[in-house]
Amino acid sequence: MAASRKDWLHMAPPPNYVAGLGRGATGFTTRSDIGPAREGPSEDLIKAALARRLEGGADNDDDDERFRDPENDVGLFGSAPYDEEDDEADKIFDAVDQKMDLRRKAKREAREAEAAALLESKKPKIQSQFADLKRGLSVVTDEEWANIPEVTNISGRNKRKTVDPLRQRYYAVPDSLLAEARDMGAMDTSIETNGAESVVDGTMTDFASIGKARDTVLGMKLDQAGGDSVSGSTTIDPKGYLTSLSSVVTKSSAEIGDLKRARLLYQSVTQTNPKHAPGWIAAARVEEMAGKTVPARNIIAKGCEECPTNEDVWIERVRLNTEENGKVIIAEAVRAIPKSVKLWLTAMRLETEDHAKRRVLRKALEFIPQSVKLWKEAVDLEENPNNARILLARATELIPLSVDLWLALARLETPENARKVLNKARQAVPTSHEIWIAAARLEEESGRYERLGTIIQRAISELQKFGGMLSRENWITEAERCEQEGGQITCQEIIAATLGQGVEDEDRKTTWLADAEASINRGCYMTARAIYAYALRVFPEKKGIWRRAVELEKNHGTTQALSDLLEHAVQRCPKAEILWLIHAKEKYQVGDIDATRSILARAFEENSNSEEIWLAAVKVEFENHKHEDARILLRQARTEAGTERVWRKSVMLERHLNEPLKALELVDEGLRLFERAEKLHMMKSQIFEELGKIQNAREAFTTGTRKCSSCVTLWILASRLEEKAGLVIKARALLDRARLINQNNEELWCETIQVELRAKNDKQAKIWMAKALQECPKSGNLWSAAIFMEPRPQRKTRSVDALRACDSDSVLITTVSRLFWAERKIDKAKTWFERAVTVNPDNGDSWAWYYNFLKAHGSEEEQSNLVNRAVAADPHHGKVWQVVAKDINHPLRKAEDILTEAAKLVADQ
Repeated sequence: MAASRKDWLHMAPPPNYVAGLGRGATGFTTRSDIGPAREGPSEDLIKAALARRLEGGADNDDDDERFRDPENDVGLFGSAPYDEEDDEADKIFDAVDQKMDLRRKAKREAREAEAAALLESKKPKIQSQFADLKRGLSVVTDEEWANIPEVTNISGRNKRKTVDPLRQRYYAVPDSLLAEARDMGAMDTSIETNGAESVVDGTMTDFASIGKARDTVLGMKLDQAGGDSVSGSTTIDPKGYLTSLSSVVTKSSAEIGDLKRARLLYQSVTQTNPKHAPGWIAAARVEEMAGKTVPARNIIAKGCEECPTNEDVWIERVRLNTEENGKVIIAEAVRAIPKSVKLWLTAMRLETEDHAKRRVLRKALEFIPQSVKLWKEAVDLEENPNNARILLARATELIPLSVDLWLALARLETPENARKVLNKARQAVPTSHEIWIAAARLEEESGRYERLGTIIQRAISELQKFGGMLSRENWITEAERCEQEGGQITCQEIIAATLGQGVEDEDRKTTWLADAEASINRGCYMTARAIYAYALRVFPEKKGIWRRAVELEKNHGTTQALSDLLEHAVQRCPKAEILWLIHAKEKYQVGDIDATRSILARAFEENSNSEEIWLAAVKVEFENHKHEDARILLRQARTEAGTERVWRKSVMLERHLNEPLKALELVDEGLRLFERAEKLHMMKSQIFEELGKIQNAREAFTTGTRKCSSCVTLWILASRLEEKAGLVIKARALLDRARLINQNNEELWCETIQVELRAKNDKQAKIWMAKALQECPKSGNLWSAAIFMEPRPQRKTRSVDALRACDSDSVLITTVSRLFWAERKIDKAKTWFERAVTVNPDNGDSWAWYYNFLKAHGSEEEQSNLVNRAVAADPHHGKVWQVVAKDINHPLRKAEDILTEAAKLVADQ
């Protein structure tokens, strides 16, 4: 052991030994001195760790404190509570981190952008390398694109040809080689012709016998297909059998599978429950669908045997057989079920001659004398009214509760006998309202109108007594039926007697008006008249009901009836000026001027201070060229009525008569009374402008805009005055000031844009348009102007955006129609024009554009129809329409003339 021990100089130093440490030396160590930082685990330790992991031991490296996240408080402070102070501290630290990140953000982003630019300059992308070339492609024309050659594969052009050229040559194949290849492996189907027998390989074949056997089999198949297991008769033509095979539809495998499953299902049904008739019918129909008529007949015949008392099985069997066989089958059926009405009717329909049908029905009535259907069929077959009357008389004796039979008998009798029949019917069926209505109709047809009210009243009392009273809605339905059948007076009496039942007092007016509107919608105008008449008897002073009744007569009545109704209306409601005006207008439209003046004079007596009546009288005199009378009336109206509108009409009259000085005097006088009358300010400015006094007109507009700053039209007219004088800058200033006072106003924005367009300043117009659409995104006028400001290719896209913003604006819809018209899409343009005048019939410009379109692409009938519709709509709005309608030089233009002139003006735009 002493020999194996090393000496002191060669012994290993103790751990952490540093030479000269005791003398104050610090010393140093190197990597080679200390070796690896940590020795790896030994092989035994690795195996032990793997075993523990497989066994699910507790030793897990994930739980080792050395591998834990230092930010995760699960060690010493893991069980400490997380209170509000901790949360506040975390938020403060997060805020500090975000603040520091924001301070460095600009420098960091600049540094990253510089680095990205440097990288892009050193290693540019393919996309950036070809950017200039791609921009150059925008100037390439379509012809140059078409002339670019196709890409070809030239990679093998210079390759050495290693294939022998002789192997690449092709030669024509001789026909003998092709024929030999065709016949190779084919079977020879030819036979020797040395007799009826052939011997091949020692076997004798008799072809004559084979042919006879084939004919026999085909005949048997024809017999089986044409035979009928029930009656033995043939149902198909054997000669046309092969021809009929061409009409057989080949079914797919899926359909065949469905038929097989259905066949098995119904077979199970009929076997488990043979008395279930619908199962036999369904099974037979499955065979019929499969095209197998004979098995279907056999199945349904079996069903008749199993269910002899079910009429549906017998009817199905008749349907599946021929007409002659059907007669035999139906005879057997009625013997089995003699009380079946359906079987007797089926038997009747199988007959082709009337006398045979009558015989069947009479036989049926012997078994079923209480059947109403059989009696009706028997009566319908009778051509002689006397025979029909006899049958109905017998039928009513046997079936006294059948209302239809009683009514049919009454229609065949004379009026006197019909009354007797109906009296018997009322005694037999006291709960039937049809009999009472038939009695009233009989009296109306006989001209005895005075008894109708008594009959209806008695009917109501009797029906209430016996429990057959109808509801109010059902009585209205019966009244409408009487109107449709021609019993108008009966209709009126029914409404008069039953309309008030079951309605609360406070709901009467609303309910009755709703009933009248419903009847009008159903086209029953007499019923609606009766409802209005009843309502007016209860509420004689309700002008709303009178107006509804007048509207009904105006649209669906006669001129005389309308005149009589209006006369009653003004007598009942003398203070309702609207009724007087309607009465006068109707007389004026038919050309009765004297009657119009008389009506207006009577209206003055009842409504002396009515502005509308005064102005209506002035209009009548002015349109009949009684200008002095019109002046007198207006002078009196200014004294008695004295409204702003009366003063305005007085000024307009003087302007129409070309008396500007008198008009100016009236304007000044009116403005002293109504200083905020915006239209009087407009008139004063326009009169000065017509006289050539621009400065006075400017002052009048200034005063008007100061007094009526919310009047947009005043601002626009003042701007146009400055624009006409050449002062575009001042016109812009006025519009800017108007927009400040009246914000979000589409008319001011439209005028601002139009000023720039008239000044040829398209760039500024587009800027204003963008701002205008931001403030008024639902303006159809602005969108229409924006569409036409775009180049022609972009207008369609712009119109789509406009329709998303406001799809129900008539101006915008008219613009879209004009675009379709310009693209020669005539049908679409017509549809959109029709939509424009339907959405807003008060817009005259839409009617004018539609009229121009029909003049170019419509017939004269369509043009005339459009003019009539425009006159009926009576539009009052539209930029061009108002200019034409309010033209001072043409005050008496009719609606047709206004439409024609407006169409010319819009076409010139």
